[in-house]
Amino acid sequence: MSVSTFLTGICYSQDTLFDDLYMAIENGNSDKIQQELQSIDTSLIKPYDKATWLYHYADFEFSRDNHHLAYEAIMKSNSIFNTLKEFDDLIDCYILELAILSHQNNLKYDPRETIKKLEDLALQKKDTNAIRATFTNIAISFMDIDRAEEAISYFRKTIPLALSLKDSVREGHAYANIAIVHNTINNNLDSALYYNEKAKSILEHFNDHQSLAYNYNNLADIHKQLNDCDLASKYFLKADSISFKDNIAKSKIIFYENMSSLYLECNDYKNASLYFDKLIKLKDSINEFDQNVAIEQLNNEKLRANNLESEANAKKKQNLVYGLLGILALGSIIAFLLFKNTKRKQKLAEQDKELETQKLTTVLKEQELKSIDAMIEGQEKERQRIANDLHDDLGGLMATVKLHFNALKDKQTPELYDKTNQLIDEAYDKVRTVAHAKNSGVIAKQGLLKAINDMAENISASNKIKIDVIDHGLENRLENSLELTIFRIIQELITNIIKHASATEATIHITNHEDSLNIMVEDNGIGFNPSQVTKTNKGMGISSIDKRIEHLEGSMTIESEKKQGTTIIIDIPL
Repeated sequence: MSVSTFLTGICYSQDTLFDDLYMAIENGNSDKIQQELQSIDTSLIKPYDKATWLYHYADFEFSRDNHHLAYEAIMKSNSIFNTLKEFDDLIDCYILELAILSHQNNLKYDPRETIKKLEDLALQKKDTNAIRATFTNIAISFMDIDRAEEAISYFRKTIPLALSLKDSVREGHAYANIAIVHNTINNNLDSALYYNEKAKSILEHFNDHQSLAYNYNNLADIHKQLNDCDLASKYFLKADSISFKDNIAKSKIIFYENMSSLYLECNDYKNASLYFDKLIKLKDSINEFDQNVAIEQLNNEKLRANNLESEANAKKKQNLVYGLLGILALGSIIAFLLFKNTKRKQKLAEQDKELETQKLTTVLKEQELKSIDAMIEGQEKERQRIANDLHDDLGGLMATVKLHFNALKDKQTPELYDKTNQLIDEAYDKVRTVAHAKNSGVIAKQGLLKAINDMAENISASNKIKIDVIDHGLENRLENSLELTIFRIIQELITNIIKHASATEATIHITNHEDSLNIMVEDNGIGFNPSQVTKTNKGMGISSIDKRIEHLEGSMTIESEKKQGTTIIIDIPL
């Protein structure tokens, strides 16, 4: 489960009319919010306050999935704020309108008109921070309806705005949110890991503790999906160790749920039980607090209603209420614990079944790999046999022919002799070249990483573009033909950057995940529109790259935006 901090628009009134409502909203108490909304007579308040009340009523009904009531209220609020020219509050209304309409799956709704209004209002203010906050809220609205491309686009727009404000922490938030989109919507773990690492370095540098805790949680979730129990556990523990002020209980619940799930999947039943118990205790403490608040409110109402009754009768009724509530609370706690225990057993049974399926899949994959290894070994032996035959048999035969041909020298045909002798020498050299071809080239001798580093160094020496190479897990060599194909792919990508991107910097990331090889090539060039690159119209060398990757049963993802550079991610199974 990934965690993100979402911005919420609140149309605050200038007086104390809504103080109790704001406190209920801050505490997340739905019943108290409804009670405070119902206690305000909207026929007796000013237009601005009525528009504010309508906004909060729309937000409340939206939280209860009463979208028709929410939409009716937000449109009325929108109209009043527009008449009063309260543009700050109008921005918040458009954001809520966007969220409400975006959740209508059966409604063909185009959000572009609302987004255009939002952008125009933000730009009118000439307030860079307001524009950044507006773009963030637009991105979140797209994120809520699983529209990854638009969400990432608007999160990216906030980065230069944050930098212009010298607000590096907001830059880190943008990278963290982009990572969440890649993780939860695109299911692209490599991109999610890359942007989370970017966010982490910024948040650690500026000591943004709460955001850093969420970032560690999200990193742990990614490593959990990559089946790296040690790294996942490390980041979950780091997240849990950070102290912060806001939403402590809700955040801890997410952390403990994730940690108990991780340890259960990693067969660490001791720690799984430990964090499951912490989770139960924390939820129980929250329920107990809410119950105490509810009891106190009910008691106060009871006392006010029975002012004129005798003290004895009041105490008797009060004791009866306490007794009934105590029994109800005890029954609720027992039912809750029984329910959680049943769910836990069901989850364990499902995970056992999934584990058996994974074991069977692993056995089948191992058998398939053994077959492939046997085939490759046979191919290598056949190559070696051909090389030996060329060198030993055919090479020896050509030497003998040359020896016998020397006898022609005694005859009076020197020109024929010289010409024929030259042809035999050439044939002999070609035989030696074929025999030794299997050992030629930088890749065959020194490996893929050396070849890529040499290429990057040679290109960077021109001082027109700087190319960095970052590698992880390439201590051991790959199969020679695979290394050669990968080198050709990277070489073609760098050629495209030099020809078309007008870039000054490029970075080649190569990561060996043991079962797959991840290649990420990014540049700071002019970018392009990836949607224009189709299967039938692939320019700039993309077609040849795609064919090589398809031959290796891999996949390629292109992320690019005009004037924002290009990132190409390639995953190749090993």
